[in-house]
Amino acid sequence: MNKNKGFTLIELAIVLVIIGLLLSVVLKGQSLIDSAKVKKLARDFQDIQLYIHGYQDRFKTLPGDDHNADVHVAGTNPVNGTRNGVIEGPWDTADNGDESCAIWQHVRLANLASGSTVIDCSANNTYQPRNADGGLIGIQSAANFTNPTGLRGAYVMCSDLILGRLATQLDATLDDGVGNTGALRVAVRGATASAGVAVPLEGSTYVVCMSF
Repeated sequence: MNKNKGFTLIELAIVLVIIGLLLSVVLKGQSLIDSAKVKKLARDFQDIQLYIHGYQDRFKTLPGDDHNADVHVAGTNPVNGTRNGVIEGPWDTADNGDESCAIWQHVRLANLASGSTVIDCSANNTYQPRNADGGLIGIQSAANFTNPTGLRGAYVMCSDLILGRLATQLDATLDDGVGNTGALRVAVRGATASAGVAVPLEGSTYVVCMSF
């Protein structure tokens, strides 16, 4: 007599239900994590606008572009650029003399932001702020910004290494939900200049830039 028993239909159904519940919990957990990250990424974009406007209100000049920073906040006057209402230098600069580097010291010494006040924008630096996924955050004037194209406004803030699914949610939160239109654009770092990626791939990383 064959004493081996297989699973009954009821037992199989119970196992499938349990698997389904576990998958549901995992997916829900990932959704909550993504939602929290998107909120943090959105706050980064909003906070930097507050830094700019707060510094201007107090000192009547732009942080980074402030060549009287030694008087205003006991900071360093940037070597590259002049006090002309433009934040000169790229958002991801590796040059300590750029205004786009000095901006972080100025807003921190003005107690508008937290972080080191010892300027060091060398490559792969830990001086400039980082987003929730460890990507570099930076700002520059829109006049000298090239990729993604089509952004209008005085300044452009960029945040790097953002997963496509988060970039899509971020765009829907702050803009029009399309990665190559509006004030927020999603682009591939180092790619040929374009208006951006309309529908980012979920698992790929992008640089997200917003003008204001």
